[in-house]
Amino acid sequence: MKSSGLDFKHKEVINISDGKRLGFVQDVNAELGTGVITSIVVPGNSKFFTLFSSGSEMVIPWSSIKCIGDDIILVDL
Repeated sequence: MKSSGLDFKHKEVINISDGKRLGFVQDVNAELGTGVITSIVVPGNSKFFTLFSSGSEMVIPWSSIKCIGDDIILVDL
């Protein structure tokens, strides 16, 4: 999977383990030296994601991303 951070904006994130819509990508995190994307950020308001939450947002690690389509990103959390 090779994508730039701009490719993720406005894509909806869906958890394949329960089918829940998590929201739309708000931001991406990357390593400064290499530019490799390490996680995506989705606005968070679900108590289920306290493990991945940072205040009012969910940080989803790159390893949880299973598929990136034209309009959606499928994750397994």
